[in-house]
Amino acid sequence: MSEDDGGASPAPLREGKYARIERERRFLLAAPPPDLAASTARRMSDRYLTGTRLRLRQVEHLATGAREYKLTQKIPADRPGAVQGLITNTYLSLAEYAVLSALPAAELSKVRFSVPPLGIDVFDPPLDGLVLAEVEFSTDAAALAFAQPAASVAEVTSDGRFTGGSLARSGRSELAGWLAGFGVALRPGRPRG
Repeated sequence: MSEDDGGASPAPLREGKYARIERERRFLLAAPPPDLAASTARRMSDRYLTGTRLRLRQVEHLATGAREYKLTQKIPADRPGAVQGLITNTYLSLAEYAVLSALPAAELSKVRFSVPPLGIDVFDPPLDGLVLAEVEFSTDAAALAFAQPAASVAEVTSDGRFTGGSLARSGRSELAGWLAGFGVALRPGRPRG
C-alpha cells in the first residue's frame, strides 16, 4: 500500500486474458527427503532480469534431456497468504532465450523434484543446503485447507526473503543468518539429480 491510498485494502486481483492468479504456499525443509531419487526431476536455471519483474527460465528435464524456455512476469499481491499475485508465462524458442539471456540479471539454479503434491527445490551453490517445498492451488479454499507437510520446519509463504528474486540476490552468509532464525544450520546440500 502507498501512503496516499488512505489505508484501503489492496485491490482484488483479477485474472485477465493472459495473466492468471498464482496461488502457492512455500515451506522450509531442514534437508531433502530421503526418497527423492525416485522422483521426476527438472533442473531450473533462472535469471531475474535487473530492474524488472521478469524471470527468464530454462528448464531441463533430467530424465530425457529435453529443454524448455520461458519468460515470466510476476506481479506481487502485496499481501500475505497463498495468493502470490498475477503470473504470465510466455514460452520461447532457444534463439529468443539466447537474446534475452544477454540482459543483466541475478541468477539462481536448483533442481525441482516432483513429489506430489509438492515440488521440492534443492538449490545449487551458493545456496546449496537450502531446501524449499512448494505447492500450487487452483482455488483459495484449497490453499487454506492444505496442511503443512510434517517434514517442514516452517511455512515461509509470506516471507519475502524466500522468493526466487530475493534468493537470487542473496549470498550464502545472508542465507545462513535467515536459516539460523528458524533453527536450521546451513550445510552443503546433497548431489543434484
